[in-house]
Amino acid sequence: MEFDYDELDRRLVHALQVNGRAPFSTIAEVLGVSDRTIARRYARLRAAGAVRVLGGVDPTALGAVLWFLRVRCAPSASVPVAEALARRPDTSWVSITSGGTEITCTVRTESVADSEALLLAKLPRTARVEGVSAHSVLHAFYGGSDNVVAKLGSLDEKAIERLRPPAVPRRPGPVRLDDGDRKLLAALAADGRTELEQLAALTGWSPTTVRRRMTELRERGVLYLDIDIDGRLFGVGPRTLLWLSVAPAYLEEVGTALAGHPEIAFAAATTGPTNLYASVVCADQQELYRYLTTRVAMLPAITHIETAPVIRTVKRAANQT
Repeated sequence: MEFDYDELDRRLVHALQVNGRAPFSTIAEVLGVSDRTIARRYARLRAAGAVRVLGGVDPTALGAVLWFLRVRCAPSASVPVAEALARRPDTSWVSITSGGTEITCTVRTESVADSEALLLAKLPRTARVEGVSAHSVLHAFYGGSDNVVAKLGSLDEKAIERLRPPAVPRRPGPVRLDDGDRKLLAALAADGRTELEQLAALTGWSPTTVRRRMTELRERGVLYLDIDIDGRLFGVGPRTLLWLSVAPAYLEEVGTALAGHPEIAFAAATTGPTNLYASVVCADQQELYRYLTTRVAMLPAITHIETAPVIRTVKRAANQT
């Protein structure tokens, strides 16, 4: 079902990007409407698949390795291979690109041994896969808790400050998850707004313990709140993936510059045949052309650029297919 989104929808979504667990009463006060209006709008947007608040997990905080894979196959095989990858619990953002001849996805591996097993044994032996290139994420310039909605939204700084949750101090160090943690993270991955009482029932903890553990996981860099949206809310079309080669001396400069572009949803330095990856959202092909020939063209020391328009997204966040 198609919906016509309006400015209140966009302001609500921006508010949720700032604080995904903010009470509707707080959002309503900031936006100048009633609690009932916000609750009704959110229910409508969520039912339409236009917005989803989720608890994201940074796998690197748990010692995992994050990979971008480019899987080449015949066009007739792209859908079944993509669907097989989407069924794996360790994948996210499984997309078909490049006219249906390539699949891209993000894969989380728990160790170097797991990486070797995936990249050297499992994928190459998958039927109808013609080739795989792998890019390990070295540094994210934009992404994770940074969401493109922050660039596209229209809330002013005063409204953002009223909504922003209290900052938590970062406490780096090893993190061990128990069964309760895993149940907590799984529930938040499905719905980042799950009530404390429901989380307590799922974990067997008290609501106070749930609140404390969520704070601890945020302090350790494991848990963050993210928002998944229908790009049409903000007038942007499907993603286009960029694979760039940048002279090493300029990699930090170019990556940081990309992170500041309003068109960039994700940017990271990687290993592999290219050393910089970015996900771009533009209104249409003309806007993409202008972006590539202006903002990207002005960046220094780019020796190669490859664009791969996403023609179908088979899986988005890790728990959603």
